[in-house]
Amino acid sequence: MFTLKTIPSTATVLSAYTTFTATVMLIRGVVSEVRAIISQLIPTQLQAFLLSKLGLLFSNRPSSRMTLLIDEYDGYSMNELYEASEIYLQTKITPSMERLRVSKGPRDKKVAVIIEQGETVIDVFEDIQLKWEVTCLENKDQNRKSEKRVIELSFDNKYMEKVINSYLEYVMETSKAIKEKNQEGKLFSLGGGMCGGGGGMDGSWGATNLDHPTTFDKLAMDPVMKKELIDDLDRFVRRRNFYKKVGKAWKRGYLLYGPPGTGKSSFVAAMANYLKFNVYDLELASLYNNSDLRRMLVSTRNRSIVVIEDIDCSIELPDRYGGGNGQLTLSGLLNFIDGLWSSTGDERIIVFTTNNKEKLEPALLRPGRMDMHIHMSYCTPSGFRVLASNYLDITSHDLFHEIDQLLMEVEATPAELAEELMKSEDVDIALEVLIKFLQNKRLGSGKFDSDGENKKLGSGKFGSDGEEAGALLKLIN
Repeated sequence: MFTLKTIPSTATVLSAYTTFTATVMLIRGVVSEVRAIISQLIPTQLQAFLLSKLGLLFSNRPSSRMTLLIDEYDGYSMNELYEASEIYLQTKITPSMERLRVSKGPRDKKVAVIIEQGETVIDVFEDIQLKWEVTCLENKDQNRKSEKRVIELSFDNKYMEKVINSYLEYVMETSKAIKEKNQEGKLFSLGGGMCGGGGGMDGSWGATNLDHPTTFDKLAMDPVMKKELIDDLDRFVRRRNFYKKVGKAWKRGYLLYGPPGTGKSSFVAAMANYLKFNVYDLELASLYNNSDLRRMLVSTRNRSIVVIEDIDCSIELPDRYGGGNGQLTLSGLLNFIDGLWSSTGDERIIVFTTNNKEKLEPALLRPGRMDMHIHMSYCTPSGFRVLASNYLDITSHDLFHEIDQLLMEVEATPAELAEELMKSEDVDIALEVLIKFLQNKRLGSGKFDSDGENKKLGSGKFGSDGEEAGALLKLIN
């Protein structure tokens, strides 16, 4: 029982409080100094590991963890956060990991290293410990069995707001900076998206690096027409607000038509290299119905070029009134080009190629679907100048005038001219061989192929090497 004699005086209480406050401030200062020293001397990964072990030793309650699941796809569309997380995690690979997946394509500059399924990554952000893990979940869709990729991010649930609003934004920005630094485009095709890159037909896109050497400078193209085309692309990529203001989806359609050997594929590669866009090679014959088409097209990323080559013969599309849900129809294709589904992505270019424009359904050609028709024609003198510079490293020669006259009289593709120019490293001999070839075409004798058949004027039998040479383009607005 307290008495007046046992109650401490006011001076004693104040003295004890002062001593306690000073001790707390001293401890806080020491802890700050120790933390600063540790951050300089101990690697971040080791710090996270030690903190996690100390937390388990001294915590009086079980840690309440929250786990965020980052799926590869958000419905039909590619989950941009998943892609950003994949790129970000590549910067967190350490020698302590047991399993990593490595690969290197024929033209890759360096080995690609990614985290294998089941591996974990410990990260620290503003004193918050976070754990990443790459997993695969089995996905049963009717009769199809596939796997979907999932990245799990777990942390103490009291940091949920900071993780979602700050940390994930940091991951996105870091990923964006890495992509801009590398500037490597991707070439996507169907059926390469199994977990671990197995390449099964699970309906997703598989990718490889797009390292095609063609640029607009290498295309055998009239300079004035080249400038018109480049101006059109530049105008498209900078007019996001304009498209929104006028109520149009931010997309552009190009139809490339002309005989074989005029460089339609090389033209697409030049576009991709100029814009730093990914390319999706879509084969309609590999799709079963409109639902497949919609699912694949909507899952393409922004800033991409979707290419459907040989649209006139790749598949027989029933008209908009024909067919049912069980088949691919023209109506389904048109709906993605300019229907409601055309607004599901931004900054997309759609390219159709054909050797026979007259065989195409007129509904595909109207403005708003194919905005620009590009005639990839036979070579002209200005196109030949580009080929001579590419293959022979010359810009003028005494034989140029004779070649120009022959090109005005005969029809020869850039592929044919490139094939002839490659037959000799001697400039004079190469040009003389080309002149002889053009003279034979003028006489209607052409040249003989490996089977001994006569390649007559306009026969369309051209060598494959010249596809890389480019084409003369005629823009039809």
